[in-house]
Amino acid sequence: MAFRAFTLVQVYEKQAASKERDKSSIQCLECYDRNVYIGTKDATVQHLILTRDANGDLSLGQSKTREGRARKLGSSNPVTQLKAVPLFNHLLVLWDRCVTAFNMFSLEPVPALKKIQHVSLFELCDSSLTGQAACVEMVTSSSRRRVIRIHVVGVDRWEVVKEVPLLQDPVALAVDGTSLCVATSDRYLLCDIRTGSTEELFPHDHSRQHVIAASVGRGEFLLNGPGYLGMFVMKTGICQRPPLQWPQEVLAAGVCFPYILTLQPQMLSVYSMLDQQRKQTVSLSGAKGLLSTSDGVLVFTERDVLSLSLVPLEEQIQALVGHERVEEALLLLDGVQSRRPLDSYKELQKAITCLAGFVHFYREDFSEARDLFIKGELDPREIIRLYPGTQLCLSEDFQSRLDQVNKGRDLQVLWQEDRNTFHHYLAFLGDFLRAVSETEQGLKCSKEVDGALLRLYVELGDTENLLQLVASPNECSLDQCVPVLEQHNRFFALGYLYASHGLQNDALKTWMKITDGFHTDPSCSDVYGHIVMTLSQLKDKDSVWAFADWTLLRNQEIGVQIFTKRPPDDRLETRDVIALLEKHPLALLLYLEFLIHDLKSEEERYHNRLALTYVNQMLREEEETKSDARETRGKLQQMLWESKFYDISTVYERVKSTTLHPEKAILLGRAGEHSKALQLLVHQEKDLQSAEAYCCRAAQGQGSHFRQVLLLTLLQIYLSSEALTGAAVDLLNNHPQAFALEKVFQLLPESWSVQLVSQFIVGSLRKTFHQRQMARLHKALAQAELLRHKVIWMQASQTKFRVDKEQKCSVCQRNLAGPHFVRNLQGELMHTSCTSYSAL
Repeated sequence: MAFRAFTLVQVYEKQAASKERDKSSIQCLECYDRNVYIGTKDATVQHLILTRDANGDLSLGQSKTREGRARKLGSSNPVTQLKAVPLFNHLLVLWDRCVTAFNMFSLEPVPALKKIQHVSLFELCDSSLTGQAACVEMVTSSSRRRVIRIHVVGVDRWEVVKEVPLLQDPVALAVDGTSLCVATSDRYLLCDIRTGSTEELFPHDHSRQHVIAASVGRGEFLLNGPGYLGMFVMKTGICQRPPLQWPQEVLAAGVCFPYILTLQPQMLSVYSMLDQQRKQTVSLSGAKGLLSTSDGVLVFTERDVLSLSLVPLEEQIQALVGHERVEEALLLLDGVQSRRPLDSYKELQKAITCLAGFVHFYREDFSEARDLFIKGELDPREIIRLYPGTQLCLSEDFQSRLDQVNKGRDLQVLWQEDRNTFHHYLAFLGDFLRAVSETEQGLKCSKEVDGALLRLYVELGDTENLLQLVASPNECSLDQCVPVLEQHNRFFALGYLYASHGLQNDALKTWMKITDGFHTDPSCSDVYGHIVMTLSQLKDKDSVWAFADWTLLRNQEIGVQIFTKRPPDDRLETRDVIALLEKHPLALLLYLEFLIHDLKSEEERYHNRLALTYVNQMLREEEETKSDARETRGKLQQMLWESKFYDISTVYERVKSTTLHPEKAILLGRAGEHSKALQLLVHQEKDLQSAEAYCCRAAQGQGSHFRQVLLLTLLQIYLSSEALTGAAVDLLNNHPQAFALEKVFQLLPESWSVQLVSQFIVGSLRKTFHQRQMARLHKALAQAELLRHKVIWMQASQTKFRVDKEQKCSVCQRNLAGPHFVRNLQGELMHTSCTSYSAL
């Protein structure tokens, strides 16, 4: 069924004998409310009354039209124009080149209003637009002179208030407020009623086309322009709408917003003012003219009066949607809203926008469909219900407001027969649901939206989006979603789902089963690391203690992070952690290192415990691997050197009976027994390099003298044993500058030759000589500096100054009366007391 903007009914049919038909043919019409006036060729005015039905609507059926009074004006000349003036109940009639006023209902002449003679055309101005509330303005064109007159019409008088001269006779008039559009024999003009100014628009060919000038409203006119174009011209002379291309034989045109109706001899065409497209055609026979009314137009032939009533806009919009012309429906809805506000505009706009979205949806224009669904605030469940599988997410009380059953079957067919295309629809579903999930329309049914997204991601194998959904707060129903995830082996995501619903223990147990091999889920390569991370951030400390043992048994080095990676404001009691880690030595060691190195703990018990743990681990590693456990040993030695908070005696008691001689030496050195420490390294450890390194390390921060003392002690130890003579010589040769030569000579055996220690002696003497030379150089430089200052002083002291009696101080400008004064760098003299002011 074609779209209809207007419905056509017959209002009136004039019955007459064949021989009278031509004489009584209809020439013009006028309509106001229920009153229709007909002007005939035989100078008769007929009043028709349209009755209302039970609902109060005007009935346009022939059987409901009642004939009122009729008035015969004369024996010849047709009635040319009729205009109603409801303000005064006047009916103005143009007949025999005269304008006569009659009562609208009795059709009796108004005695006070005399005929206006020699009139070819006339039009009325809307009083609401002219600002005249108690009168009506009328524009007439003279049949004798090329002039337009403006009349003020009252209840019992009318008078000419202005004349506007023209160069040609007018053939058509249209009035809108104070603006007048005049069509002459070859052009269109704009006139201002108030000022009388005129403006030429464009020419026309009166011999080949009918002249049309009609008011569109709001200061706009519709004209039959050159090239058979319907031109929309504003009262300012500009065009704000594209022209309308219409047929050559247009007889008349009228406006019933938002449509333009053009009359041809056998047809009436309806065009939209919004997109300039033809929307409807109505077949007519012998049409002569039309008259625009508030809700349509009246068309008349010689014998009939037909009414085209505007179909309610809601019905028009729904009809366009039914024909899938949704863009036109939206254009119509938005276009009429400014002039004819609809009570349900917003809801209607949303509904049509959503229907437009469905049209694009089934055309696979997914981007456009998504934007329209969002703009129309479509309930996401309307989309969810179309997809097989996701329908299970909908609650039983959901009732669809859209008739999309047949379309839903299309997706069912795609799901079974064309999986590739169906996957495109699935991708759209995910895109749309993600876009609306945080909007008001999505939040109203977040349970269904999240449930549908979960099923969708599982179906598409979209692991990234699935994990993102279940890891964040969501409204997925556990009863519906848990079986789906279990069925598709999505156990890692299942754990996240449990966690997002506050079931942390269930989440951890699920992940533990993946780690232990009870479940298979390749979506995460490091489930164990994820468990550790989760426990390290978990607020429920009871759950942390419950799963800590399992975590540490699998990997102590990583498992201890559940304690070391916790937020600073949520750490567990240190004593409880250490008690738990007693049976996990590596984890205990790492935790103690965390306390001391990261948290900077200064508690002696933790430092003692770490040192003893290093010792125990090192001994255990040496026993198990028969290696020297260098890494652990390095950590232990570094701690023994650097830590200030462990108890030396406690640690020493633990290592005293072991072979950890370097560690014992460090502890003896920390206790101040450096000689014993060196004896231990030389005689028991038999590591001479370690002995020398000990001296350097122990002397750090103590100064060079303390280092000399330690090296001298080490030298004495070497000299006490003949087997270490070579080590003593090497020590002297390696550190010649660290020993005092005289002290070394006192310690050296008499049996040693000079040649044996010649390298040491040369090095020591070279150092002594260098020191003396440097001292002399410093002294010489200081003397030179002193001499320079003396020269400057002498030069200054030998300068002569002449001071007169009237010599004034350069600062205070008073006389220099005393023998003491000061001279500045510029040679100016001043009082000694004024020097501080001079500096300022």
